[in-house]
Amino acid sequence: PPPRPPRPPPPGPAVTPKPRETVATPAPAASGSSTRRLASSWPWSGTGRRPLSTLPARAPRAPIEGGVCQHDPVSTTNDAPGTWIIDLDGVLWLSGQAIPGSAEAVVRLRQAGIPVLFATNNAEPTMAELIRRLAAIGVEADPSELVTSGQAAATLVEPGQRVLACGGPGLVEALQATAATVVDQSPADAVVVGMTRAFDYELLTRTALAVRAGARLIGTNEDPTHPTPDRLLPGTGALLAAVATASERVPEVAGKPHRAMMELIKARATDISVVVGDRPTTDGVLAKQLDVPYALVLSGVTSTDAVIGGSSPDLQHGNLAELVTAVLDG
Repeated sequence: PPPRPPRPPPPGPAVTPKPRETVATPAPAASGSSTRRLASSWPWSGTGRRPLSTLPARAPRAPIEGGVCQHDPVSTTNDAPGTWIIDLDGVLWLSGQAIPGSAEAVVRLRQAGIPVLFATNNAEPTMAELIRRLAAIGVEADPSELVTSGQAAATLVEPGQRVLACGGPGLVEALQATAATVVDQSPADAVVVGMTRAFDYELLTRTALAVRAGARLIGTNEDPTHPTPDRLLPGTGALLAAVATASERVPEVAGKPHRAMMELIKARATDISVVVGDRPTTDGVLAKQLDVPYALVLSGVTSTDAVIGGSSPDLQHGNLAELVTAVLDG
């Protein structure tokens, strides 16, 4: 049969198809501070971590009048912001000497309604001494806002046990608070090694012999160095290594990033936003175990070269003041 003729167009005016609208794709933003990226593109997006974008948003700026920017303080949201876990040595101070802007940064966080918990691996000073040092740089603190590796180590011994303390007064205070009996020689149920400037061959001998006689060997932390304004000094990890070598035992470690310290932090702060510190091997690993972002500051033991050499923090700034400014104002 012959092919069917094409169907004639319906009556009425001809309709011209509307050209399809195209949308330009924005160019990638220039590289800069990692805190200025959208939360969806941050490294921890989709991992279950709480991004810093959940912190209180900055209030909109009012028009500039007379060349001065007029704006409201950082506002709060209906959701309570998570706690910032902040290291002390290398972040707030160096041997008690304030790092510029650190105290003001803590004040800004608190004014924004953000809780702060200080977590230090330095078990040498007592709680009263830490509070006094904080007050001296302009930061008010309560004992409930401080966690030390000495306190973490004390959770590993039982009340009434004999503990040979190779450390400063802060470690002794923490052990006595758990009703342990602090001794200076064998017999001992445990030897706890912390930061002390009284470490010598005689003390090394007593601690090693106690461990060889059956005492558990516990370290408050294994940090190899301790930051000061002028240079890096040997840290608790160096002393612990000496005792472990002399006793031929593998120590248990309590402080950051190990479980005892992590459990103390979780008991004080149930909702954590970020861990801030100057040492990726402790603060960074702790953040990973807590499943929260890690903010590295370069005001302590870690240099820019070391960061390039392999560590990968979620955020990185020169000091705490720069970090807080970028998060609250960025």
